[in-house]
Amino acid sequence: MTSAPLAARLNLPSGPLFFPVTAYGPDGSVDLDTYRTHVRRGVEAGAAAVFACCGTGEFHALTPEEFEACVRVAVEAAEGRVPVVAGAGYGTALAVRYARLAEAAGADGLLAMPPYLVVAGQEGLLRHYREIAAATALPVIVYQRDNAVFTPETVVELARTGGIIGLKDGLGDLDLMQRVISAVRSEVPGDFLYFNGLPTAEQTQLAYRALGVTLYSSAVFCFAPEIALAFHQALRSGDDSTMEKLLDGFYRPFVELRAQGRGYAVALVKAGVRLRGLDVGEVRPPLHEPTEDHVKQLAEVIERGYALLEEAK
Repeated sequence: MTSAPLAARLNLPSGPLFFPVTAYGPDGSVDLDTYRTHVRRGVEAGAAAVFACCGTGEFHALTPEEFEACVRVAVEAAEGRVPVVAGAGYGTALAVRYARLAEAAGADGLLAMPPYLVVAGQEGLLRHYREIAAATALPVIVYQRDNAVFTPETVVELARTGGIIGLKDGLGDLDLMQRVISAVRSEVPGDFLYFNGLPTAEQTQLAYRALGVTLYSSAVFCFAPEIALAFHQALRSGDDSTMEKLLDGFYRPFVELRAQGRGYAVALVKAGVRLRGLDVGEVRPPLHEPTEDHVKQLAEVIERGYALLEEAK
């Protein structure tokens, strides 16, 4: 266990950032025991941090009570070995409520999701995230995607806001990211964290790394931690051969399969966890389960990924 600030603990990760799925039982209710097992296994497998109840964890589908219970269980399962960051979102009032629930449950930080539904101007977005940051003592990472896209000037103001420590990018506009990074570096002293938050981020991490973005989310870690760890280690050591083999033989086929269905960035990951022997249940509506054929293809992709690891030994 360490008492170092969250930014310091995230800045040099020893492994992938783990975004666990949320487990449901046969009746559709949250299965906290299975969720605890899932989180604990991820930490023991080498995750550098746990991002609980975020996108992959179906934050949108959880009640406040379920959310608090899951965050509390994630904190218990992590046992202080790695930090636990919890999602927070919807409109400002609800986002503040989720932030406070996460703090009460023992989380180390927050991932602030885009606000619900509305497309707001930069002034309104800035006010929204500042109110979330002011609501608790937890450090905040702002998630850029969909209806929350920022100008470099706005990110500078976010970086100047007490409590906001980083930006996770789920947009994929590298030109914008370069301008954001340059503006913050020029105008705000200190270390502001950046994360590649695109689905299956390994597929684009080489490009993000060229911008200086070394942190990325790994949904693959949920169901194939050895593959995610091998890629992470190859990336850190400059092992281009291993990275290329995994990108060509595992990640690209997985991304192409993920593109076959809406919501598969979550549903396919959850199917992968089940294929690997942990019954975390199905996704909740409005997401839907992958087809039987797609699950079969997923099993083949996972098998090929592990075969590549054996070949590399």
